Amino acid sequence: MKAVYISEPGGPEVLEVRDVDAPVPGQGEVLIDVVAAGLNRADVQQRRGFYPPPPGASEIPGLEVSGRISGFGPGVSKPFSVGDKVVALLAGGGYAQQVAVPAEQVLRVPDGVDLVTAASLPEVAATVYSNLIMTAQLQPGETVLIHGATGGIGTMAIQLAKAFGAKVAATAGTDEKVGTAKAFLGADIAINYKEEDFPESLRRQNEGKGADVILDVVGAKYLSRNVDALADYGRLVVIGLQGGTKGELDLGLLLKKRAAVVATALRPRPVAEKGAIMSAVRDAVWPLIVDGRIRPLVAKTFPLDQVSAAHSYFDSGDHVGKVLLVM
Repeated sequence: MKAVYISEPGGPEVLEVRDVDAPVPGQGEVLIDVVAAGLNRADVQQRRGFYPPPPGASEIPGLEVSGRISGFGPGVSKPFSVGDKVVALLAGGGYAQQVAVPAEQVLRVPDGVDLVTAASLPEVAATVYSNLIMTAQLQPGETVLIHGATGGIGTMAIQLAKAFGAKVAATAGTDEKVGTAKAFLGADIAINYKEEDFPESLRRQNEGKGADVILDVVGAKYLSRNVDALADYGRLVVIGLQGGTKGELDLGLLLKKRAAVVATALRPRPVAEKGAIMSAVRDAVWPLIVDGRIRPLVAKTFPLDQVSAAHSYFDSGDHVGKVLLVM
């Protein structure tokens, strides 16, 4: 089969398509003929040499796929059949024509979603639901601040939070993306972070109140401003480190607000935890997709042999929604 490898840490040019042996499904694993794979920030960090796969995971990048089941390892208990259209959450291996993955991390494609578009769903749905709902316990009527409004995480987070009855604020880097966040995605408040101080702007547009929950993909660069932007009893959930790993935290302000800072990562979690998250996504998120309250957003698709071009486009930040590789 064909698969993508990283020849050395670097830019998109280090991604190489190679002919390799197909995976053999192990105990409890499902073999999937991949139709499409989603690009994620973690793939870029792995390409740059900053985010190696967890022990035992494939060196091939790619954390989510859609496709058809083509076989089973021993001990698979989930009621799947060969030919079923599915999506899967992976620890690695998605940029390939086949992948073997624990059955707990596999879901059938939601009704009404085509198989290519479905590849845009598993990683972002699992990340957003597990962090906003399972970790931060976002409640109807609360205000949530989403950074990176028009990326894969942002587009899903805005829609999911709105569907759960939250008031949504979002940040973006251009007026066009600010407009997209409000008019197309449904954010109540959208802030151009390059032109405004987002904590101040949030309070001005939110009756003087900060955010009950903040979902942050930036990390250290935003740490002090995120704490500033929190409401009393607010919860800051850090899920990305695009802006660095080390920042200064004002514990006095955190104590004054009785607030919390939590950091999570999905990729290294045990299979059982990922399985519980995927089951929750099936029960809580898939119905919102089926009834149209959440729309999967695909910015652009690329064939596998244009993986370098796909990463260049992803790195540009021009996309609204997901970037996909099609096998």
